[in-house]
Amino acid sequence: MEKRKLGTSGLEVSALGLGCMGLSFGLGPGVAPDEGIKLIRAAFDQGVTFFDTAEAYGELNETMVGQALASVRGQVVIATKFGFKNGAPPEGMDSRPERIRQVVEQSLRRMKTDYIDLLYQHRVDPNVPMADVAGAVKDLIQEGKVKYFGLSEAGAAAIRQAHAVQPLSALQSEYSLWWREPEQSVLPTLEELGIGFVPFSPLGKGFLTGKIDENTEFDKNDFRNTVPRFSPEARQANQALVNLLGTIATDKQATPAQIALAWLLAQKPWIAPIPGTTKLHRLEENLGAAQVHLTPADLQRIEQALAHVEIQGARYNEKSQQAINR
Repeated sequence: MEKRKLGTSGLEVSALGLGCMGLSFGLGPGVAPDEGIKLIRAAFDQGVTFFDTAEAYGELNETMVGQALASVRGQVVIATKFGFKNGAPPEGMDSRPERIRQVVEQSLRRMKTDYIDLLYQHRVDPNVPMADVAGAVKDLIQEGKVKYFGLSEAGAAAIRQAHAVQPLSALQSEYSLWWREPEQSVLPTLEELGIGFVPFSPLGKGFLTGKIDENTEFDKNDFRNTVPRFSPEARQANQALVNLLGTIATDKQATPAQIALAWLLAQKPWIAPIPGTTKLHRLEENLGAAQVHLTPADLQRIEQALAHVEIQGARYNEKSQQAINR
């Protein structure tokens, strides 16, 4: 698979990474550990070198990632994250320097590795100055426990504050054909500063695959049950976007998911999306997007069609959105 550099920091990753969250967190029951390890290894065997986990996804998630990649550790980039009290998002933020160090030591033990390639602050903490957060990560980089620093869901001001203390290699935020807000101020800031961009939920939390409609029922523990954009009414209204992707996919002999990922790859050469899945056949489908080439004419056609599609529903519920806004 094609490799990409995340900004000017020197961090090189596969054009498509693997988001590991859903293997054990957020989307229902997850998978058995041996199945998760098998899927991560399958991704590596097909050219993926970029794997994303987090303390907040639970001990099992980091453990699976570490175990799956132990024998190829020097050939991969593992990203993990700190930032929540006790690693639990419902408890709120905690990016105090002492907590950051505690989480890093914990992640190193869980993954049985000597270093973390890319360490993200999971969400900006309004109670801890960004200079303190960046300073704590800078110390860990100097100690060799972390190689590169990143933020997640941060705005332009926070990005600049962090970058001034410890240069950022990547920002991870939601970005897809149905959530394009980062284009307004975040992407120009990243381009100016030489920081890479890692879109999560590049398939709209599964909606852009075309396999979800207004009648789809999610597991009771699936967080999409709380997302306004996934209400049955919103799903029905947003079907127009999936129909558009389906038309273009047919013309390109691809799938809607592959068109959605190829569109992201075509936006900037320093963008590396991290689609997640629990199924091997979906993994193969997603990675096939790296072979789909969208011409300038294709991209213009998508833009023109999107101008007539109005996405319905907020991407998070009010409580979650307030946390991000901070």
